[in-house]
Amino acid sequence: MPPLAGFSDNPLRTRDDVVRATLALLRPLQQSCFSSDGGRVRVPVATGAHFDEAAAQLEGFARPLWAVGALLEGRTSQASLSEDNKANAGEDQKASASEDEKTSASEEILSPWVRGLAVGTDPTHAEYWGDIGDMDQRMVESEIVAYALLAAPEQMFYAQTPKVQANILAWLRHLAGKEMPPTNWLWFRVMANLALLKLSENKEGIVEQMQDDLAKLDTFYIGDGWSSDGSWLSAEKQAKEDEEFRVSGHRDTHVGRQADYYSGSFAIQFSQLLFCRYGGEAVDAARAQKYREMARQFGGSFWRYFDAEGAAIPFGRSLTYRFACGGFFAALAVAGVAGMPAPLNTPGAVKGFLLRHLRWWAAHSADMFSVDGTLTIGWEYPNMYMAEDYNSPQSVYWCLKTLIAVALREDDAFWTAEEEPYPELDKQDEKKGIALVPTPQQILCNHPAGQHHFMLSPGQFVAWPLKATHAKYSKFAYSSAFPFSVPTGPLIQQLAPDNTLALSRDGRETWAVKWRCDPVVFGRLKDSPGTVTASVRWFPWGDRAVQVDTMLVPPTNAWPDWHVRVHRIRVNKAVPMLHAVEGGFAGPGRRTSDGGNIVVQSKASTKLVLGETEEVILDGKSSSVVILSYAGAVGVAIDEPALRSPDDKTSTDITARCAPLKPDSNTSLAFQRSLMPAAYHDVLDRQTGEIAAGTELVLVTKVFAIKANADKKKTDITERWTSQPKVVFGEATAEAAAGTCIVLP
Repeated sequence: MPPLAGFSDNPLRTRDDVVRATLALLRPLQQSCFSSDGGRVRVPVATGAHFDEAAAQLEGFARPLWAVGALLEGRTSQASLSEDNKANAGEDQKASASEDEKTSASEEILSPWVRGLAVGTDPTHAEYWGDIGDMDQRMVESEIVAYALLAAPEQMFYAQTPKVQANILAWLRHLAGKEMPPTNWLWFRVMANLALLKLSENKEGIVEQMQDDLAKLDTFYIGDGWSSDGSWLSAEKQAKEDEEFRVSGHRDTHVGRQADYYSGSFAIQFSQLLFCRYGGEAVDAARAQKYREMARQFGGSFWRYFDAEGAAIPFGRSLTYRFACGGFFAALAVAGVAGMPAPLNTPGAVKGFLLRHLRWWAAHSADMFSVDGTLTIGWEYPNMYMAEDYNSPQSVYWCLKTLIAVALREDDAFWTAEEEPYPELDKQDEKKGIALVPTPQQILCNHPAGQHHFMLSPGQFVAWPLKATHAKYSKFAYSSAFPFSVPTGPLIQQLAPDNTLALSRDGRETWAVKWRCDPVVFGRLKDSPGTVTASVRWFPWGDRAVQVDTMLVPPTNAWPDWHVRVHRIRVNKAVPMLHAVEGGFAGPGRRTSDGGNIVVQSKASTKLVLGETEEVILDGKSSSVVILSYAGAVGVAIDEPALRSPDDKTSTDITARCAPLKPDSNTSLAFQRSLMPAAYHDVLDRQTGEIAAGTELVLVTKVFAIKANADKKKTDITERWTSQPKVVFGEATAEAAAGTCIVLP
């Protein structure tokens, strides 16, 4: 897959750079993907989504409107800037001429969307998008149409004929009274109604519908600026579900815990800020003020999901939207929210987070595009295993919402400010880069003495049908350097169990991983009260024959490259056997030198040089394994497992080992051919043929990861790997007080 000129090679430092990148992303669609009369866009890939093809091709037309609307608004803003400078001479005249040249160059790319809007909303035309029905994908795209109308009304609406204007308004009005999913989708109708308020003379029922939708959206708020994407499963709701199970005998409810990029950059926070910018103040001033305050609270923790190079931690659904992860920063810029907390408290700081994210994607875009320059479904490379049922080939252009900052003219404080660097965590952050974000139930880890940016996320899950749902929400850890893996099938190599504990009770034929779980309990280490821990109870099988209590301990000052997982497994009902496989972070599985497999060496290197050594290293007892590659180092180490039986006469025993696990290709979101360190445990009773109820097992897994230096500095990490955390259970000791062990209850 070739990189995309204008985007992949773009420095992305100035407004002009971002405009050039935006046009580069639009150009392939304009050149080869439009329908004959311009009302639809189809990327030439023969894959489908659950909705009809007309809606899919509407996606292709509408999603680029994030960029088209912003560019047109920016053109208007720049024109006003030129007018302001008309009286000036010399360089200002040259600048104006340069702007005229850029306007002319972009006109050919943008004009098809202006023309296509007239075709797509004409019910008599063969390329009509179709009426909007209940629970209809067209609802999603209506928000983007509305955004373009709000951002560039002169070009998108008032330049159209009266008949076309009437068609546009009539199409948006189809949303009125329709059934919608109780999720972020409600924002799509709010924005469509905001456009109708601005452009339509008939305003009957619009404000009332908006207020009703906004009231429902308010119920998704879970605190600290965060909203869930739909109803959040609280402890009270879970108790009610348990009671209903006793009556109905089923647990297939659709309420989970889901707070991710969708409830931040992709939709809810993003839409709230657009509401503030494009007229929401006039509809509901109090709500607009509340949304600004929510942005301040949300921004106080959301910046932690991005590392110093701009990489986001992949987590949750719709990751094929790629750099839409940074959409919140673009929305902050255009909404002009004052009083943001550090480190987002200046235009230059917000600019830094936005542009670093775009630069990271430009640097990692070599395999993102098809040969015609269109975006593919995937993360760092084309990957249909991660695609959701609602991803058509055109869905990916949701990413363009992160480029709406081009709507601001070049003398705006956002563009004139000097870009500020990533926060110096070791100097300014009293929490040393480890921060609990309690509302989404996550611990963000970026220890200044380590070299790995990731998060521990023990409590989220999605209960409605979603492809690879366990992988996207329910793993223990998610990393910006070593992105998670998605399954390709039911076998352990196909499950690709990075950062999850897979259990089998039928001889490794089938496996279960963490999905539904109880609410998370946060605590502190007794001998290190500054270290937060997270504990969660989960049941691998619906009959609850086996119960797992998992505790996660983030990096500490003594072991900044490690985090610890403790699993207390209790057998509630007798099971034939138990097999457990737990993966660490998945990294590349091939050498850069010759493309061959990274394998266990008969004689390990005397030094483990980060980014240079490419081998697997097992210790003599198989109690640890580390894999070194161009991307860094990933490893796991285990302690002797503890087994307690209800009957001292039991013959149950356990074996344990560490080894590399080679998953199916294309499971990792970043590495087509991956390899992960894994811990294996087998619990059997060969005499009785079952593990008795009351049996308890304690597994301690220590997970290691270091990202290769961005500057390619060659660092020997031998001591950092061999100095593994020591975990003890019980009371405080002098050793614990000295910081040379971790004491757990």
